[in-house]
Amino acid sequence: MAAAGGLGVLQGCSVRLATAYFARLGQGMVTDGSGPRMSSVSWRHCWTSSNAGVGLRRTYGTEAKGEEELRVRYLEEENKGIVVLGINRSSAKNALSKNLIKMLSKAVDTLKSDKKVRTVIVRSEVPGVFCAGADLKERTQMNLKEVGSFVSKSRALMNEMANLPVPTIAAIDGIALGGGLELALACDIRVAASSAKMGLVETKLAIIPGAGGTQRLPRAIGMALAKEMIFSARVLDGQEAKSIGLISHVLEQNEMGDAAYRKALALAREFLPQGPVAMRVAKLAINQGMEPPKQRCN
Repeated sequence: MAAAGGLGVLQGCSVRLATAYFARLGQGMVTDGSGPRMSSVSWRHCWTSSNAGVGLRRTYGTEAKGEEELRVRYLEEENKGIVVLGINRSSAKNALSKNLIKMLSKAVDTLKSDKKVRTVIVRSEVPGVFCAGADLKERTQMNLKEVGSFVSKSRALMNEMANLPVPTIAAIDGIALGGGLELALACDIRVAASSAKMGLVETKLAIIPGAGGTQRLPRAIGMALAKEMIFSARVLDGQEAKSIGLISHVLEQNEMGDAAYRKALALAREFLPQGPVAMRVAKLAINQGMEPPKQRCN
């Protein structure tokens, strides 16, 4: 039987519970995964310019849907060395589908061996949302074997993100629930707008977080608070998340809706002057120091 988790089996009554719960949040969180499946992955390169600087943008999208679901921007000029992963699945509130997991994994795999990359920022290109979690409608179309495979690939993605050798920053300018918060927890640093909503809400659906949340949340905020959040399925705003140490910085949202991203970019710029090898070794030392000791089996 496939392992149950936050990205685990969601069928029948669980999906109806999810629909009702997200409707109460008023954010339209139940996602639409009913569109055509990906027929091919398209790569497009173009130059983009914004207040965040000029960069080469590589986009992963589905021709069938006509949407660039993941935009990878390599910033230039004074921001050279910063890479931005922009999730852009607007039709489904950036929900984690099989296709989006595949795109993110491919992008992370490329970044881990690129010595020119100094810092990675994960953000949303969709206003008001970071990531709504698993695509519940797509999940109802999966059989048990497919669900098990999806959970495994989702967990692997979070581990790959956490193991990137360079600093990673999650810019949370909107809702980050379930798998969305687990994606943010896989990053080294989290910054959020005060209006953002964050929580591991899986117990509302009679399941548990399955992509690392039960391990990474206690390391971020302590065991007792992590248990309280998961047991209650509590959703926190930016100020509450900052008060318990879930995020490092909280900002009032601006008119553009990208306050957290701008703060993440400012932090990334602070990292650029530091020695690149020292940064990688420092991250490795910190990560290994926080890992629990391995148990010897007799």
